[in-house]
Amino acid sequence: MNGVTAAPLAASHDLSMLGLFLQADWVVKLVMLGLLFASVFVWAIVFEKFTSLRRARREADALEDAFWSGGSLDELYRRQGEVPGHPMAAVFVSGMREWRRSMENPNAGQFVGGVEERVDRAMAVTIQREMERLEKRMTVLANTGSAAPFVGLFGTVWGIMNSFAAIAGMQNTSLAVVAPGIAEALFATAIGLVAAIPAVLMYNMISSQLAKFAARMEGFATEFGAILARQTEQAAGARRPAAPATAPAAPEAR
Repeated sequence: MNGVTAAPLAASHDLSMLGLFLQADWVVKLVMLGLLFASVFVWAIVFEKFTSLRRARREADALEDAFWSGGSLDELYRRQGEVPGHPMAAVFVSGMREWRRSMENPNAGQFVGGVEERVDRAMAVTIQREMERLEKRMTVLANTGSAAPFVGLFGTVWGIMNSFAAIAGMQNTSLAVVAPGIAEALFATAIGLVAAIPAVLMYNMISSQLAKFAARMEGFATEFGAILARQTEQAAGARRPAAPATAPAAPEAR
């Protein structure tokens, strides 16, 4: 009798992915929908990060080419404008702006170390701000990679609980009776892994590229700071008055 009733029950279940979703419990459906949304959001973030990093590297190449071409830094500063459009330009403009403001002080030559410190600090703050902007929503990748498998596991546990409840209600231990419910439950775990694995891989890849770009901006800031320091020292030397002439020493008494 069990074999006769089990066959129609098994045949009535659609074991395709859409069928498993439609026949799942409402809690499992919510888990699946949440994981699918997280997966789509992860890929949207990955596309945005790769696009922004590619654009930032291309614009950084153009700025460094112009910077090392031997042209006027003041002219480059005017071209970049007060509101730079990419991270490397923001670092350059912040350093140049602070240096120009400091050099407007007629006593700047007496405080060369203070000028250098302010310029370095301005560029360091700009690097931190620009990296925070580039790293925006990276926590979503990290959280999805760590939490999605457990969310899928919750859906699996809930579905298996329902399957065992169905066994108790129908008093039928045939595998054909519990297999559809277990398949629906395991499908939630599969979706969780589909969301988590790309999130972890892309998080590590993008984090590595962000670290390299941050190191590139820090290297540029160090070189630019050294150039401004030399110009500050030259300006201080030009402003320093000449030492007064001294009379020759008197001859020693014999």
